[in-house]
Order: sequence, then structure tokens, then C-alpha cells
Amino acid sequence: MLDKLQAIREKYLHLEEQLSDPGIVADMDKSKRVNKEYRKLQPIIEAYTKYEKVLHNLSSAEAVLRSESDPEMRDLAREEMAELEPLRDSLEEEIKVLLTPKDPEDEKDVIFEIRSGTGGDEAALFAGDLYRMYGRYFSEQGWEVEVLDENPGTAGGFSKIVLEVTGENVYGKLKFESGAHRVQRVPDTEAKGRVHTSAATVAVLPIMEPEDIDVRKEDIRTDVFRASGAGGQHVNRTESGVRFTHLPTGTVAESTESRSQHKNREIAMGRLIQQIREMQQTQQQSALASARRSLVGTGDRSEKIRTYNWPQNRVTDHRLDGDNKNFNLDRVIEGDLEGLIEALTIADNAAKMQEG
Repeated sequence: MLDKLQAIREKYLHLEEQLSDPGIVADMDKSKRVNKEYRKLQPIIEAYTKYEKVLHNLSSAEAVLRSESDPEMRDLAREEMAELEPLRDSLEEEIKVLLTPKDPEDEKDVIFEIRSGTGGDEAALFAGDLYRMYGRYFSEQGWEVEVLDENPGTAGGFSKIVLEVTGENVYGKLKFESGAHRVQRVPDTEAKGRVHTSAATVAVLPIMEPEDIDVRKEDIRTDVFRASGAGGQHVNRTESGVRFTHLPTGTVAESTESRSQHKNREIAMGRLIQQIREMQQTQQQSALASARRSLVGTGDRSEKIRTYNWPQNRVTDHRLDGDNKNFNLDRVIEGDLEGLIEALTIADNAAKMQEG
């Protein structure tokens, strides 16, 4: 373990040098990648530094016991060792956890989509509530958010809103949010006070690059075209739409969500890679549904991962068990998602350990 930690430290110091290199600082994309990798190693280096200090102090105390004849000095050394040994063990466990391989996609930025499902105007209003809820959570995480596309609902909220979310460990924290979110409440338009049930769907797609899967860049054909639809004259004047075709498989993915061709390239590439990866997994395992169906289903009320019950002030995540599955709605809808996401992460890790 010490050899591995030393190698990580050398990499960390190399990244630190790169961050002060004017050539890298001037390249925004490269600087962002280096800085992200540097921050990812920081917790390991901090724990390793503490661990080294504890080992050094333990070694000094042991040397005193070996060489010192003064009973008082020996007692002090024993006391110090009694304090340091549990700390050493604790740091060793912490470092083991930090060195455990993570899902490589956890560090990726995401395309985050919210769409109204079953329930008409009330579903669109609920999609708007989800957008505000997630927006508060994104802000607390210090993530950057860009609206790529939005279709407002006729009575408020959204029939669809598409975001790009960038920052640290974005997909790692948001990957469990994909699916149908059901709401039970009395709509403002309901005169008799009856509780209605409607739904919205969330899809979280990691932003992928060709090197993330076994695909060669020369096998991808790129077409740009003038996007149509909402967006005003700007969209019609510029070739902002992007379509990628994977020639060996005939897989096609495109995006017209953003006015920026660069953003549309990111979205289309993410979709293409998602489809190709799905195809590769199908060959290895069994037929898999499309990326969207696997993430969100049809938007029907019955295909739910989570229920937001306004009369009972409760949010229930149906993938969790027992008392762990219920959360306070007032807090959750204000963007306090940390406890919910942590519970899902713990459950996922426990399931992986059982499978292993």
C-alpha cells in the first residue's frame, strides 16, 4: 500500500507542477481536466500525510522504549503509542476506502433532462418543481448549470427542460435520479380538494468521449445542419445541429437542443456512445432497452422510483427498504437531497459487495 501511495503522491506533485505551467493554464479544457484530477487525489494525499506523521511518531515512541531506561519517559512513550495505534488503524481503513476503485463514470459531467409525464398540466408543474429542487441542490454542490433546451408547460412548469451540469463527481451523485418521479397532491386547479397523481421523468446521461468505449474516431461520420424549431432566427441561420453516425454499426445520434454547435456535439456524442455501449452489452448479455427506456421508462405513474406525497409531507424512494426509504418532503423539495442520495449510494455499494 505504501508503494501505491508514494506513486500517487508523485502523480499529485506532477499535476501540481502542471497547474502552474502557463501553457496548460492557457488551455482551458486541459487546465480543467488537470485540476479535476488534482482535486480527486487531494483526499488521498491528505490522509497519507496524516498517516506518515502517525507512523513517524509511533516509530519515535518505539525507539524511546528500546533505548530509554527512565521509567517516566517509558510511561510517556507507552501513553503516546496507546493514542497513536488506534489512529494509525483508523487512517489505514480510511486510505483503503479512498483507494477502492470508483466507477470511472462518476467523475463525468452530465446532460440532465426533466420531462413531464402522465398528468397533463399538473405533470408540467411538477416538472417545474423538480427543476427548482435540483437547481438548489446543484447550487449547494457548487456545480455549474447551463440550460440547453426548454419547453414551458401551458399552465407553468415545463414539458421538457434539458441542462448541462458540470463540476466534481456530478454523475456519481446524480446517477440514481434517473427514472419516473410520481407526485400525489391537490392541484391548484382542483376545486373539490381531491388528491391527484401525476408524474415526471428524469434522465441523467454522462457526457462521454469516443475514448470511453471501444470506438475509433475515424469510424464516426459527422454531419452538421440547420436546426429547426424553437430558438428564433439564430437557429435557422447557423448550422448548430449535429448528427454522428457510427459507420460499422449504422448507429445514429443527433442533437439540436442547444444553439451552440459545441454543446450539441457533446450531447450527440453522449447519445451515440450510450447506444454503442448498449449494443456491446447486448452482445455480451441479453437484449437491453434503449438508453432512455432504461433510464426513465414511459413516464407512466406505475413506473416510479420515487413518490412525493404532499398530504403526508413525505418522499418515498421505492428502491430503499424499511424506515430508510422515507424522507421529509419539505426538506427534499428545497434541495436537501444529500441524505437521500447517500442512502441510495450505500444501498448500491452494499449490493455490489454482495455480488462480489
